[in-house]
Amino acid sequence: MIAQIKIKEEEKIYKSKIYIIDTDIDFTALLDNNDNYGLVQSELKRKSTIFSLRSIDEVKIFVLIEKKDDELIRLEFTRRKAAEAYALLKSNNFDEVALYCNNSELESAFLEGLILSSYNFDKFKTEKEKYKLKSVYSSQSDAELQNLLSAVFWARDLVNEPPAHQTAMDLAKEFENMSSKIDGLDSEVFNKVQIESLRMGGLLSVNRGSVQGPTFTVLSWNPENAVNEKPIVLVGKGVVYDTGGINLKPTGYLETMKSDMSGSAVVSALIRAVADNKLPINIVALIPATDNRPGKDAYVPSDVITMMGGKTVEVINTDAEGRMILADGLTYSEKYDPELVISVATLTGAAARGFGTKVFVSMGNAKEELQNLHQASLVSGERCWEVPFWEDFAEELKSNIADIKHLGGVNAGAISAGKFLENFVSSPYIHLDIAGVSFLEKPEEYRPVGGTGTGVRALYVYIKNYINEKQSAS
Repeated sequence: MIAQIKIKEEEKIYKSKIYIIDTDIDFTALLDNNDNYGLVQSELKRKSTIFSLRSIDEVKIFVLIEKKDDELIRLEFTRRKAAEAYALLKSNNFDEVALYCNNSELESAFLEGLILSSYNFDKFKTEKEKYKLKSVYSSQSDAELQNLLSAVFWARDLVNEPPAHQTAMDLAKEFENMSSKIDGLDSEVFNKVQIESLRMGGLLSVNRGSVQGPTFTVLSWNPENAVNEKPIVLVGKGVVYDTGGINLKPTGYLETMKSDMSGSAVVSALIRAVADNKLPINIVALIPATDNRPGKDAYVPSDVITMMGGKTVEVINTDAEGRMILADGLTYSEKYDPELVISVATLTGAAARGFGTKVFVSMGNAKEELQNLHQASLVSGERCWEVPFWEDFAEELKSNIADIKHLGGVNAGAISAGKFLENFVSSPYIHLDIAGVSFLEKPEEYRPVGGTGTGVRALYVYIKNYINEKQSAS
């Protein structure tokens, strides 16, 4: 359940209040006779950035937001302080709260961080957590933010679902059920027979070790007032569980591999938010899905696979399966003659090792759009960093027996993976490697243990800016 954003009623008496305050403002005027002025002075001397005053039936939480040279860093600081405020609300067992702030941008960032902090996945627990944040009263109702954060929660739920409960077919049904509830959001799911008829060799080869069939889902949103004729196409990796295949992963890596479908969660949640908020954009999400197992007739290193477009690929390591299924998705994207293609995937350990859990990796040949996406990532607080995409990195993908190898050397693994994918798309292209940010083993501020949904908000800001640019130019 996600907390509801509601209009704050000034005449209503709220038992829990959060004041988000610039540090250069004298906020002692907000105190009344019952408040402990001495405690406030003590907290100020300690340079506390968050503290609370608690009476028998009321709590006031003060969050002090200091000035920073970079306003975007300040907004992200505000989101993170909201996670601390949520912990205080929870410890005091208040399930509704009113926000007070004289800066609409700060209030919006705080509201976002507060609700994101309230996520909890207890579907399989017999004893559910009793505390739930039910309502947040703000200066203005924000249905758009509510829909966006609901989509993030949905993405987190998808990632947290155990493998036994989420086959490729189960995942496709989730996409269908979601789209059926939104007018104008269309869905189509291809089964194994249809995938075979499309000759998606990459997806089929990864699926060979599984007893479950693959799926390929198409989600499309194209309202009459779309600002673009040619769509933006997103391709999301949907490996519902990755054992590594014949190149089996060791213990220590297998435990989080239900999250290897995070790319599909991000792109489907994004198009859900776009459709829920009726954004005027022609956008398509493509999701190839399967698990990667070492059973049956599993594909093996040294196999040569003929991909959907006819290109042949020499297999080097079966644990590099994500790029195989994405390649078919990218090939399929060309049928739309897209303006831009963006792939999203938990693709490489190299991205996680190089950038950790707070930054995802971006690369591609659409230079201007990469810069726009980078700016959007800073606005959302879901930061990305562009890496070089020079042709030099494709050298290691040359094969002696096929058109291309699907794995490079031990260095620059995230970039060579992106260069492999570039072979299958002729449209302007961006690749996002979210391996480090998609799943956490301990919470980080407003991002929870488990699936984070990281990427949904950054891409949503990018889409909004794209629409604004198009409308300004027309």
